[in-house]
Amino acid sequence: MAKKTVIISGAGIGIGHATALAFAGDGYRVYVTDILEEEGNRVAEEIRAGGGEAVFRRLDVTRSEQADAIVAEIDKNHGGVDVVVANAGIAHRVPLAEMTDAKWDLTHEIDLKGVLRLARAAAPRMRERRSGAIVAVSSISGIAYGWAEHVHYSAAKAGILGLVRGLAAELGPDGIRVNGVAPGFIRTAQSLSEEHSMGEAKLAAQVPAVPLRRIGQPDDVADVILFLASNGARYITGQTILVDGGLTIQQG
Repeated sequence: MAKKTVIISGAGIGIGHATALAFAGDGYRVYVTDILEEEGNRVAEEIRAGGGEAVFRRLDVTRSEQADAIVAEIDKNHGGVDVVVANAGIAHRVPLAEMTDAKWDLTHEIDLKGVLRLARAAAPRMRERRSGAIVAVSSISGIAYGWAEHVHYSAAKAGILGLVRGLAAELGPDGIRVNGVAPGFIRTAQSLSEEHSMGEAKLAAQVPAVPLRRIGQPDDVADVILFLASNGARYITGQTILVDGGLTIQQG
């Protein structure tokens, strides 16, 4: 079988890094993309050192021309993108009194429109081939939880749910599946940030609220993303799956 190609945004660290390794382990050619060039190159090198195939391309998901160019490269060299994983995101703490239009817009340009830009670029060739899978990374803050001083983030991540459903309805007749994942408390650089998120102590304090009694790891999410892109999920589209250890069932 021909090697399949996946493009992953925000693949230099955290969930994106774990997802790149998961797809490489499943035999995919991995396009590692990020604005973090050192980290992204390191991930691609890690995959190649393990016998896989990977390249790094710098991608600022706020720039449509960059997304278009990388997808065009894949279309030319490999016949098209098989899987898009739209993972790039930011979560900056901004109290409402300090929420400017610019701060609101930046989060939406990255967290929500970044998903659109990759999906829009990949869709034409996917439609020609009548196959493909798109997986977008949302958050429990977009599906079940409010997050004080992060209203722009919560709104953008909620927007991903609607985008997933709309794209799934539009692209489904062409054989393209579109799904999302909504991670809960996952141990990443974002969640460990004292400035913008919980930090180490507060993250650890959430364990009793999680029925599985642990904080998630990036590969817990990556494996679900890989499943959603696989033939095992061939009749699943338009869904956003919570990957939260049971947090949102509100078990006492």
